[in-house]
Parts: sequence; structure tokens; C-alpha cells
Amino acid sequence: MRSNRAVLIAGVSLLLVPAAVLAHHALDSQFDTKQTITLTGAVTKMDWSNPHVRLYVEVKDDSKRVTWELYMGSPNQQMMNGWKIDTYRRGDHVSVDAYPAKDGSSVGFARKVTAVSGRTF
Repeated sequence: MRSNRAVLIAGVSLLLVPAAVLAHHALDSQFDTKQTITLTGAVTKMDWSNPHVRLYVEVKDDSKRVTWELYMGSPNQQMMNGWKIDTYRRGDHVSVDAYPAKDGSSVGFARKVTAVSGRTF
């Protein structure tokens, strides 16, 4: 009886592993990790929701303004790295080193965020 239960549990576990693997995506599936861009502009919004914190930065680009959506780690990961919900507020000027999206959209994955004061995360 115990061996049947163990086999059943192992079988169900093996069925769930592919679902867990497919639920998470690799960084370089969406972003060009071989290229880094630097964006400078004003913070318009920070979204602290799972699975990723998102930083929105308005960048002046060729006489027009473009809002970039920059993905970051999870809220817990960002807090462990020293971020707080109010680390950057709307209107703060920042410089962001990021991996750009492969599809050419105004989306990126932030590697480093630096405030005008020089404070870097």
C-alpha cells in the first residue's frame, strides 16, 4: 500500500514539473541580453506587483517623449537588494542600463538604475 502511494505521488509530481518550467520564462527569451542600452528620463510610475516590479521612465527621444516599461526582479528580490516602495517617486530623474526587448518595443529589463544623486541599485 505504501509503495502504491509513493508511486502515485511521484507520478503526479512528474506531471506538475513541466507546468512549473513553462510558467517561468528565461530572460533572453524576451530581451536581447547581448546588448545594453542606457535610458535617461523621469520616473512616471513604479508598479510593485508580482511577478516583476516594473519601472516606467519617460525618455525624450528625437523630439518626442517615449515611456519605457522596464521590468525588474520580484518585489521580494528588489527589497532584499535595498529597494523600498518609495525609493523612486514620480518625477525623479534616473539613468537606467537595460537589456532592450527583442521585438523593438519600448520595453526592457533594468540591470542598473542610477539616481541623479549617484545612488545606484
